[in-house]
Amino acid sequence: MTIADIKKTAETKMDQSITAFKNNLQKIRTGRANPALLDTVQVEYYGSLVPLSQVANVALIDSRTISVQPWEKGMGAKIEKAIRDSDLGLNPASQGDLIRVPMPAMTEERRKELTKVVRGEGEHAKVAIRNLRRDANDGVKKLVKDKLASEDDERRAHDEVQKFTDRFIAEVDKLVAGKEQDIMAV
Repeated sequence: MTIADIKKTAETKMDQSITAFKNNLQKIRTGRANPALLDTVQVEYYGSLVPLSQVANVALIDSRTISVQPWEKGMGAKIEKAIRDSDLGLNPASQGDLIRVPMPAMTEERRKELTKVVRGEGEHAKVAIRNLRRDANDGVKKLVKDKLASEDDERRAHDEVQKFTDRFIAEVDKLVAGKEQDIMAV
């Protein structure tokens, strides 16, 4: 493995960390309804747990209400129970075949709690990025130790790895700030 391979691998993995962080942020609810909020809900379906999206159609009715339309008649009660039991703090209501999931109003206390959650997720993403930086730097040091690269190459590689680490950490900070604004604006 060359220094270029190590840098490319580290940058790719850091980019994947950012993508995972964005997905985690989508699951944190603001006051607005978002069908992706229910992506983590698992429903019992013939003895096994499956994602809600595999047993029902999830859509928006309005900006504060998600509709869940089960594909099978008997699934309504199970879906409703799964949503209620999830840690999302939602209270679904059945209307015949349709399940309505209203978004509760955000209290000031809940907003502060959510900003802490967002900051915690951001910190986890930063730690993951820093761990990838450390792994890349260790890989470069090993190449120098094995005499496959010079110390000048090592210094240049450390500087470049640090530059894209800083870039990704700045992106995490920007995403955290944006999500905090979303939470406080609603």
